Amino acid sequence: MLIELRIRDFAIIEELELQFGAGFIVFTGETGAGKSIIIDAVELLLGGRAESTFIRSEAEIASIEGTFKLDAEIRPAVIEILEREALLDDEEIVLLAREIRREGRNICRINGRTVSLALLSEIGQFLVDLHGQSEHLSLLRVREHLNLLDRYAQAESVLDQYRLSYRDLQRTRGALADLRRQEQELVRKADFLRFQIEEVQAAQLKPGEDEALREERTRLANAEQLAQSSEAALSALTGSHGERTSAKDALGRVVDELRGLAKVDPGTQELADSAQGLEDQVSELTRSVRGYRESIEFNPHRLDEVEERLSLISSLKRKYGETIEAVLEQTAAAAEELDSIEHAEQRTEELLTREQELLTNLGTLGSQLSDLRRAAGTRLETAIEAELEDLRMSGAKFGLDLQWKKDSEGAQVGEERYALGPSGLDQVEFLVAPNPGEGLKPLARIASGGETSRLMLGMKSVLARADHTPTLIFDEIDQGIGGRVGAVVGKKLWGLTTSHQVLCITHLPQLAAFGDQHYRVEKQLHDGRTVTVVTPLTGEARIHELATMLGAETEPNLQSAAELLLVARQKKQPSVAK
Repeated sequence: MLIELRIRDFAIIEELELQFGAGFIVFTGETGAGKSIIIDAVELLLGGRAESTFIRSEAEIASIEGTFKLDAEIRPAVIEILEREALLDDEEIVLLAREIRREGRNICRINGRTVSLALLSEIGQFLVDLHGQSEHLSLLRVREHLNLLDRYAQAESVLDQYRLSYRDLQRTRGALADLRRQEQELVRKADFLRFQIEEVQAAQLKPGEDEALREERTRLANAEQLAQSSEAALSALTGSHGERTSAKDALGRVVDELRGLAKVDPGTQELADSAQGLEDQVSELTRSVRGYRESIEFNPHRLDEVEERLSLISSLKRKYGETIEAVLEQTAAAAEELDSIEHAEQRTEELLTREQELLTNLGTLGSQLSDLRRAAGTRLETAIEAELEDLRMSGAKFGLDLQWKKDSEGAQVGEERYALGPSGLDQVEFLVAPNPGEGLKPLARIASGGETSRLMLGMKSVLARADHTPTLIFDEIDQGIGGRVGAVVGKKLWGLTTSHQVLCITHLPQLAAFGDQHYRVEKQLHDGRTVTVVTPLTGEARIHELATMLGAETEPNLQSAAELLLVARQKKQPSVAK
């Protein structure tokens, strides 16, 4: 609620500081004294249009500051915005400020930091409803009608279930949209992966194969030299090709001589054994060289095959990995990814099935919500029209426009599909006919003035608990009504204070008598200039103000004023006791 208001150099207000408490606060005074200027200042503070004409003569800057205490109902929403904008200083209090400068520039502040006008308005709409020429009136915002109706209908339980299902639908549709956006890319990716896998699998690579092939290529490319060298080595070992003494024969003679030596000197047996071992090794070496020589082939065709195979392996390594092992690992990963992509179609089918399940569930919950809203709407129409009867608007009618729109992608209800939103299938708007014989029209289009204020009061009286805006301000609400109805209006306004702080400008003493705080607004002349002065009234001063409002401060009027206060206290007392 608004707990402090400071205004400087605004219109005819030179400097004004007001403190407010909870309850019903009234402002009285002669026409032109500046009562509505205070309301204009509040409207400007909440993001209303600023003009340099608002600045007091000879001043360069007009400023308005307001301190608001955050009620429990709106605190989470306001704190969320303040945290989002890094403006949170205190979870209980928020300070709004607005400056208008002569050159046309104006500055908005929240908690002392400069902000945009849009942000000031965003916060302001949670804090105050202005019932007059203002755009801040929540009842004139069509988007608020459904929220008010739901709170009046006490539909929170079904609405919570619906919103959970709706969020699930949004996630499901988001996943579907992602899959569809990726579809072409996934097709291209799958083709590439499939090509890679088929190419590598066709090659039938084996780990280490390239090393073996390189060795074979070397042998095939140097077959003639290898044959010559191995043949020469074999000749040296066996004495073939005209060699006079072979290594094998020479070593045989060494063995024979050492065996003869060992017979004479047994101590040389070890030498004879060593020579025999060497003879055996030479025999084995001869067999190995002969075998190697026989394995050497002059095969240009095989050399071409090896070259082609090595070229293929080199190509695959350039594409998919530095080694055959890396190529095989990459291909295995590609196979897994391809499997995932090929299952995307299955995932799409699963999501489509889930989407339909959710649309059917949302259709059921949306229908339940709609039934609750229609039943509440009927009660609301009756209750508001009864309030308007009390306010001497007996011919006024209130109605509810609740519609569904068909949508091929909407919630399933029976055989039809209907458009859905985060709060259900219903599109809701309040309708009114202020005068008998007029058709119901959208509430947002009705004319402003005292009649409208009374209409709003009647609606607020019924929707008080559903409306969480903490501070309500009524201007011109007593226009065109008499004292008897003024007392009714006063009691109704005071009745709103069970869940709201209410400020009201009035010319009716019968209405003003219900105020918990009473301020007199008057013009005075200071140093040749007109200024607005606001004075809090209590006790005798208040009685004299009410008598003046009755016509003059005569003894009968003073007595009547005292009686008005007494009657108001008596009418308020049962509600207090309750």
